[in-house]
Amino acid sequence: MSPSESLAQPLALSPAPSPSGPAPSVPASAVPSAAPPLPAALAPAALAPAPLAPASLAPALLVPGGPPPDEPLVVRAAEAGLDRLASAELLALVLGRGTDPSRRAVARAERLVATFGDVARVAVATPGEFTFRGRLSPAEALRLAAAFALGRRGLERPWARGAPVRSAADVVDRYVARMRHLRHERFLTVLVDAKNRVLRDDVVGDGGLSSVPVHPREAFGPALREGASGVVFVHNHPSGDPEPSPVDDDLTRRLLAVGELLGIRVLDHIVIGDGRFVSYRDRGIVPPA
Repeated sequence: MSPSESLAQPLALSPAPSPSGPAPSVPASAVPSAAPPLPAALAPAALAPAPLAPASLAPALLVPGGPPPDEPLVVRAAEAGLDRLASAELLALVLGRGTDPSRRAVARAERLVATFGDVARVAVATPGEFTFRGRLSPAEALRLAAAFALGRRGLERPWARGAPVRSAADVVDRYVARMRHLRHERFLTVLVDAKNRVLRDDVVGDGGLSSVPVHPREAFGPALREGASGVVFVHNHPSGDPEPSPVDDDLTRRLLAVGELLGIRVLDHIVIGDGRFVSYRDRGIVPPA
C-alpha cells in the first residue's frame, strides 16, 4: 500500500475493554515509585501543628466580656481595694490600653511620675504638658487630666444657696480643693444677704503666677447686680504660701473704703495657700461686720 493510500484509510480504533472484562495489565516498570521522604529540616513548618498560646496572652477583646490584659492589676485592685495600690499603679489603671500588659502600663506611669517629680505635680499638669513632657498621646493626656479634674471636683463643697457664713474656715472649706493647686492667681467674690447667708459666688479675675489685677469696680460688680448686703473676697497664692503681699494689703484697704462708700459690708478677705490660709478679719484688719 502506498503512503497516499494509507493516509486515505480510516483509523482503526481498538475496542474499549468491557467493564466486566479483565483490566489491562500495566507493566510494573511503568508505575512511578513513591518519592523519598524529605529530611525533617526541610519539612514544611505549616504541616506541624502550632502550639497553643498561653491563655494569659490571648487578647481579651476576642472574648466578649473576657478579662482585660491588665488582669493581675485589675484583680488586685478589686480584691485589695484601690487604696492598697501604689500611685504608679493607679495611674497605670487610667493609662492602661487594651494591648498593654500590667508591667508595661506601670512602667509608663513610673516614668511619668519621675518626669514631673511627684504625683502632686502630675495631678495639676495640663493635657499639653502630658503630651510634650510626659510623651502621652493626646487621648491619653486628656483622659488623665480629666481623671484628676474629676477627683478635685469630688472634693469640692459648693455653697448651697442660703448656707450661713460663720467664719473664714467655712469659706476656706468650700474653696481650698478648687484653688489650692491652681497655677495662677484667681480672685472671686462670695455674695451674702443681710443675715450672711450665701447668695452665690462669682470669679472676678484670673491673673498670673504672682498677681491678679482686680479693680474695686470689678470686685463689687456682682454684689451691685445681685443686690447683695455683704461680700467675702477670696484669692489664692500659687506658691502655696498664703502670707499676704504688700499689694494684697493695699487692695484690701481700697476694697474696705469702696465697700463703705457703696454701703456693702466686707466680711473678710481670705488668701488660700497649700493647706493654709490667712484671714484679714482674723488678723483684725477687716473689722467685724
